[in-house]
Amino acid sequence: MMNYKMKHLPQRSEKPRIKGLSMVMDKGLSPRQADDLIQVAGHLIDFVKLGFGTSAISGKLEEKIAVYTDAGIDVYFGGTLFEAFLIRSSLDEYRKLLKKFKIHTVEISDGSMDIDHDAKCDYIRTFAKDFYVLSEVGSKRADVNIRPNEWVNQMNSELEAGAAYVIGEARESGNIGIFNESGTAKKNLINKIIDSTPADKIIWEAPKKSQQVYFIKEFGFDVNLGNISPDEVIALETLRIGLRGDTFFHFLPEELKQFDQK
Repeated sequence: MMNYKMKHLPQRSEKPRIKGLSMVMDKGLSPRQADDLIQVAGHLIDFVKLGFGTSAISGKLEEKIAVYTDAGIDVYFGGTLFEAFLIRSSLDEYRKLLKKFKIHTVEISDGSMDIDHDAKCDYIRTFAKDFYVLSEVGSKRADVNIRPNEWVNQMNSELEAGAAYVIGEARESGNIGIFNESGTAKKNLINKIIDSTPADKIIWEAPKKSQQVYFIKEFGFDVNLGNISPDEVIALETLRIGLRGDTFFHFLPEELKQFDQK
């Protein structure tokens, strides 16, 4: 949705999208803040993740979920909450929780605890019978090193098990998983994944602007990005369509890149 027309802008698809997704991390917005976000940026948001275990202690949770779903946005609990129920042998209670709050999307992850990968795929298969599944690959712990081939194998096997998308772990800090401690991209790892996994089926967690710029320049304006801060949704969209300095020239035809106002 544009307020006015401009030439030579990438043509973004409208919702519901299957690529160029933007997933927002909600770490405790109020229903009023969620509604304010939707008023100005709801058309740009595909998923909202209620980060880690915040849904357990957020006030007016049911009201806020309804704000998102009424706006056509898929909302789901962070994968850490799935792991928190799993480690307590309480997945039946977790299912009841999802149904209570009318949550239709589930994130299955193993970033905080170790889960046998075959068992993780079994969880994906089981939940995919009743829910839209997103699976996250990569650990939240700096001491866990996953080899590139293992990343690829895990992503592909989780897609085969029934995940609609796989998420490349970076945390909300953007300094682990697919990124180095400094926040720079692990390019060899990312390229290895892209070479062997359907790009449209990957959501890259990229909370920092520099990371968003990297993915957009490398893989196009329709790359799937996640862990976006609510106050960065519109700014991200300007990066996607070349209306911010970092990508200003990236999508212009060559003849305009040579423009000289003199």
